[in-house]
Amino acid sequence: MTTCTDAFESKVDGAIGSFFSKLGLYVGKNPKKTIVLSFLLMAICGIGFLRWETENREAKLWVPQGTTAQAETEMYESYFSTSSRFNTAIVQTNQDGGNVLTKESLVEAMQLHKEIATSVATIDGAEYTLVDLCTKAGGACVSSTEGVCQCLITSILKQWNYDLEILQVDENILDTLNAYGSREDLEAVLGGAVFDDSNVLVSAEAMVLSYFLEERMEVVDGTEQDPINEGWEGQVFLKAMSSVEEDYETLAVDYFAARSFSDEFGDEITSDLSLVQVSYIVAFLFLGANMGKIKCGPGSRWTMALAALITVGLSTGAGFGASSGFGLFFGPVHNLLPFILLGIGVDDAFVIVNAFNRERKVARSAESNEDLATRSARSLARAGTSITVTSATDLVAFAISSASALPALSSFCAYAAVAIFFLWFFSATFFTACLVLDERRQRDNRRECLVCCTRKNPMEDDEGDVFEEDLVSRYFRNYHAPAILSRAGKVIVLLFFSGLIAFGVYGAMNLSVEDSTRSFIPEGSYLQDYFAASDEFFPSKGIDLYFVFERGSDIYASRTELADLESRLSGLSEMPPYIAEPVSEEAYRNVVSGLSDYLTEFGSGAIGNVTLGDDGWPLTQADFLAVLKEYAAFDGPGAMYAQDIALTEDGTSLEAIRVKSQYVQLTKVSRGKVMQDADRQIEAMDATRELVASWDDLPSAYPYSDQFITIEGFKIIQRELFLNVGLAILAVGFIVTLTVANVITSLLITINVAFCIIEILGFMYALGIVIDSVSVINIVLAVGLSVDYSAHVGHCFMVKGGSDKNNRVVEALADIGAAVMSGALSTFLAVAVLLFSSSYVFEILSKQFAITVGLGVIHGLILLPVALSLIGPRPFASAEAPPEAASSEEEKISTRPKNIGITRHEESGGDDSD
Repeated sequence: MTTCTDAFESKVDGAIGSFFSKLGLYVGKNPKKTIVLSFLLMAICGIGFLRWETENREAKLWVPQGTTAQAETEMYESYFSTSSRFNTAIVQTNQDGGNVLTKESLVEAMQLHKEIATSVATIDGAEYTLVDLCTKAGGACVSSTEGVCQCLITSILKQWNYDLEILQVDENILDTLNAYGSREDLEAVLGGAVFDDSNVLVSAEAMVLSYFLEERMEVVDGTEQDPINEGWEGQVFLKAMSSVEEDYETLAVDYFAARSFSDEFGDEITSDLSLVQVSYIVAFLFLGANMGKIKCGPGSRWTMALAALITVGLSTGAGFGASSGFGLFFGPVHNLLPFILLGIGVDDAFVIVNAFNRERKVARSAESNEDLATRSARSLARAGTSITVTSATDLVAFAISSASALPALSSFCAYAAVAIFFLWFFSATFFTACLVLDERRQRDNRRECLVCCTRKNPMEDDEGDVFEEDLVSRYFRNYHAPAILSRAGKVIVLLFFSGLIAFGVYGAMNLSVEDSTRSFIPEGSYLQDYFAASDEFFPSKGIDLYFVFERGSDIYASRTELADLESRLSGLSEMPPYIAEPVSEEAYRNVVSGLSDYLTEFGSGAIGNVTLGDDGWPLTQADFLAVLKEYAAFDGPGAMYAQDIALTEDGTSLEAIRVKSQYVQLTKVSRGKVMQDADRQIEAMDATRELVASWDDLPSAYPYSDQFITIEGFKIIQRELFLNVGLAILAVGFIVTLTVANVITSLLITINVAFCIIEILGFMYALGIVIDSVSVINIVLAVGLSVDYSAHVGHCFMVKGGSDKNNRVVEALADIGAAVMSGALSTFLAVAVLLFSSSYVFEILSKQFAITVGLGVIHGLILLPVALSLIGPRPFASAEAPPEAASSEEEKISTRPKNIGITRHEESGGDDSD
């Protein structure tokens, strides 16, 4: 009795089979035309390259768009420009005792500074020195280096006006150094500082030497460039730092330039791109060795291995061109796409070749072109659903993630979705057409490389009249399937995967979002040494936080409340928002309270000489502004607040002020390492915004931290990861239901994929891989990639007839197991090449790819077959008859066309209008 479900299954399977059989018949009859049309389609899509746009600006790649943090940053930078780039060195001594404050070391440090300050960089024919490029601080001093005192430089060397002669005649260096400022001021520029009981500086292990350059950034084709500053950094700063050990006897330095990160990371990525090329070579060798005989000649398929790679190339070109035509930008992470497409493409290639092999019903030498066209139709009807399921799920998984608020992730996923569509199309057309031509070549006994040349020796057609299972297929039939389908085997499999999913759940629950910026820096880089020295001598005491108050009139009206702001920030360090107690200049700096204290102690005589009211404040807003400007001038008594006020361009109005605060250390210990606690940072950011929103008696305000964009990214990545993966898994279930056309099988495949994703997260935790902008891409990819192995087996199970589920599983594994295993192995071998990568991006990609392939294939070839043998549904009405039901090979052949929608008229070479 036929049910509605059976009718639906039959209709869907018949529709998909009919579509692909007609497509396969056309391709089989017109392989050369198909190949030409494929290249023509890629060329048409290539028109989109006319709109090619690259993007490597971090703010345009990894800054969440349309977020509160972005809006706060734009408002903040409109008031308080952050248009400086800094170059810094942590100077130490290699002398016994490690005290960098000896006269000998200080003299050499001053000589190093003089080298940096006076060296000339030549960029595009023009000459530049530090004084030409530095951020001006408005200082004044007498120095042998003209103009250097006007530059913003952070160093204790300023105590000698950056003048070597003054330092050399100083008889009491420690007295001069102790006049630098408070203990906190000294600890800000000295690492490992030692003070006596009276807080007098005695020694230090390191000192900071930092130079700030005015940004001269320009955007060229989506790339931020600052050729003048970068030229000076390379020709002067980095050159001087790299030769310190040779030129200075007592000094050792760890250093960082504004260009360093892009230099080190970019060079590492570029060098590792060669590994991607090697992975293609490995894939080619594996494809050629497994699609046919290794020795060139009849039965070999090295040309088809090349065709598979060309298929990936066509989809890459068409996908990139079309995406560019749609106005999507190309970013650094997009370089991963050809490798990802390779992993998906080789799997489709093996499935199609496997189907083509199994549909051969006569000796190869006896096949006419019409026979090959019919075989092409039957092959695509057999393989079409499988490659459609995998491609559609990959495409939808990436399409969902293309809605990400992170531009780099959004654009990458959109590119991937478009490219995967073309990969599906070219696999079904171009690759199949090449396969038909290669079969003609083998039938005609032509050489593989020189196809126009016929071999002298006659073809030895030792393959018989029909397809014979190879060694791997026989392994699945005779060993693998019986082992997992025995009663003991099923119990062991279920217990093993129960433990595996438990392990995955534990790891997934402990997996965290973390800042992996330093991971992008290759091992052995001088930046790693710099960060190590920075952590040792100048450990972070907490993330800086600013409260920005707008409108001068409101600021004047609320001056008393603003001066007492610290009372509102006290007692918030133990719980969200985790703001440090305002007990030091480092943790709290308020220009209004500073001005209030100054006016109370000294009056306004020296800063405007205006009349003060009974409350100790100037009587008018104009007088308040005049006093504030004098007080916070670079040479005023409140010079430390000089950058905390924002005036209009003409200086006649106050636009905003900022009050500096600080979070407590929001770190945690994980795997024995101290790292940023993203969860607490997110809590702190959200709670800070709520706190500021509650200040309805103060001027319009908002909080700002240069880390808020990063923290907002953590928040978005964490939310989008689980949301997108969840939606992708639901989409997988929906697509598999439509294509496999059976609810139970679709549910088993979807659950299999969900388990696989959970276990991938568990292995990520075990391997120390965190959730970040790189790993989240691969997790989304894992949804589509892991369904490949399960979908092939699930669909093949449905087309195997009979009432014995165990026998149907055996037939399915013998049929598709070798193709699934070959696809997995080829991807894994290509991944194995990238395991030798030294760049973080390719290292994480290779690990996650390897995990995904490994877990995906054991779920598809072990867990799913066991599940299907236990609760699998009935086969399609059009399913193949079980082997024991066929009285002869001819009966099996005669039943095939009816099942897949090809009439006898079509088989005999007629058109497909019937």
